Amino acid sequence: MRRFRFVVLLFITFVSGLLIGMAGAYQDRREDDYRYLRLFTDVLKIIKEHYVEPVSTKDLIYGALSGMTKSLDPFSAFFTPKQYEEFMQETEGEFGGVGIEIGMEKGRPTVISPIEGTPAYRAGIRPGDIILEINGEDTSNMTLMDVVQRIRGKPGTKVTLTILRKGADKPIKVELERAIIRIESVKWTTLGDVGYVRLSQFTDGTGARLEKALRELLNQRVKGIVLDLRNDPGGLLNEAVNVASLLLPEGKLIVYTKARNGETSRYFVKRKPVLPEDMPLVVLINRGSASASEIVAGALQDYKRAILVGERSFGKASVQNIIPLEDGSAIKLTVAYYYTPMGRLINKKGITPDVEVPMDEKQEEKLQEAIRRKRMEGKSGLILIPELDPQLSKAIEIIRSGGAFRKVASW
Repeated sequence: MRRFRFVVLLFITFVSGLLIGMAGAYQDRREDDYRYLRLFTDVLKIIKEHYVEPVSTKDLIYGALSGMTKSLDPFSAFFTPKQYEEFMQETEGEFGGVGIEIGMEKGRPTVISPIEGTPAYRAGIRPGDIILEINGEDTSNMTLMDVVQRIRGKPGTKVTLTILRKGADKPIKVELERAIIRIESVKWTTLGDVGYVRLSQFTDGTGARLEKALRELLNQRVKGIVLDLRNDPGGLLNEAVNVASLLLPEGKLIVYTKARNGETSRYFVKRKPVLPEDMPLVVLINRGSASASEIVAGALQDYKRAILVGERSFGKASVQNIIPLEDGSAIKLTVAYYYTPMGRLINKKGITPDVEVPMDEKQEEKLQEAIRRKRMEGKSGLILIPELDPQLSKAIEIIRSGGAFRKVASW
């Protein structure tokens, strides 16, 4: 009995010590928070009182918030009220600029993807191009929004980007004329007996436009579909879910997100697919395929619904929330990572295609030059040249050979 009491007493002592220790650690963390908040206000006060020129509290706070979010990851950012308004215009599908999706890598703005049909696309800007200067101004100390603001401007005006390109001997200067960028996120056509759909970005309504495209192609009795997600930098998560829902069986898990506290959100197909289960599907990806396009490609690959052709994708598997603030500003904050249905976290890794078909710089230059020539000749709409595009050519070959049919995984 004494031994039992002794064990109970030891247990109570252990638990009490653990709770006291946890409370002490919590108290230490709070004291650290207060100490650094005091440091922040002390510096704010010193600058306000002693800086050589008057400076507004708003500018100081905005600058601090910008630096704070920049220190987190390449995709978190602080938006001033004007920047927030411009950002919202972009997600709605129309904005002014040159047409490039930019991220930050190693402190430098880097092109994720040029948007098809825009000044940047026509000028030959490529995924992976590092922007060293904007109109001669060094970008090394700029935030992502600083870069965006400097590149955007009144339509008809020009901006010069100095870029560093892999394989180039020296930096390249590219002069671009700004324009109103209208994103036509879905384009489609036929290549003989093969249907072709290109998704350039996941903006509001992309799923509905893709449904229209698929129905029209099915009415033309195509043998299979090529879904081109190359240089698609992503966009809205809900549109990725809408797109995947057109291609996968009802009830399938498309993607799930996991937050810091372990909380998960799961996204399922809630409708019958538009594309019949026995319709061959090939998806094209490359290093410019990111975010929402990787969600779709990852789900299709996990379920073996499609064959992925091309090159390894970008590897952005983080989820950002836009949090408006009371003065009209906002923060874009990474709040979770997303995982493919099989639990793959592809952040910074990308998706490896089932059939790897690389395109080197010379092949890309030759293809883009041929497309530009056809446009100068007056051709409009989608211009596809399979004989100069080995990835597209391989996709067509796979469909026509019957190699693209795969039974959807039942798990």
